[in-house]
Order: sequence, then structure tokens, then C-alpha cells
Amino acid sequence: MRCIIARFPFNLTKTDVQTLMHDVKPEPVTGAAVIIGRRHYPAKQVGEIITRQDRRDFTADEVTRALSRLGFTCTPATVPASTTASGSLQAASKLFDALS
Repeated sequence: MRCIIARFPFNLTKTDVQTLMHDVKPEPVTGAAVIIGRRHYPAKQVGEIITRQDRRDFTADEVTRALSRLGFTCTPATVPASTTASGSLQAASKLFDALS
């Protein structure tokens, strides 16, 4: 299948990607991920291997879009839960009550 990553066309097949990633040890996943076989790879790591380009040249979205079209399971980056102002106020209130 023809796909565009970092403004360059690539002809990729699912088998080609699996072959390229077969002996590659997955890095810790901190953002978008791609499941190849039983392993979870960061999308940027897979993109670097299959395109032979620097990770700064493409986005994780470009890689996940292309690999999703090939039939791989891709997971988006998880957004860390942020504390809201009311949550912080409630936590501080509980601490103050515990000291009293």
C-alpha cells in the first residue's frame, strides 16, 4: 500500500513492517503506540525503522494513520489526568482538617 510519511511516499505491506520490526526491542511507550505481534512499540520508533528517517521528520499521527490502514492496532497517546482547582482546594481542605 502506498502511504505518505514526512512528505515522502512509501510502498508498505503488513508483512514488510512485521519483518522489519521482528528483531527490534520495543522502547518504553510514552505516547501513541502500535501493536505488532505481541509487542507494543512507540509509533515514532516504528516510523524511524520503516522510513529510515529521523524521528523529528514525521509525526506519530502520520505513522499511526499509515499502520492503521495496513491493519495494525494503534493506540493514541494517553493524556495524564490533571488536577482541577476545585480538586486541589478539596485536597488542601482535607489536609487542614486532618491537622486540626
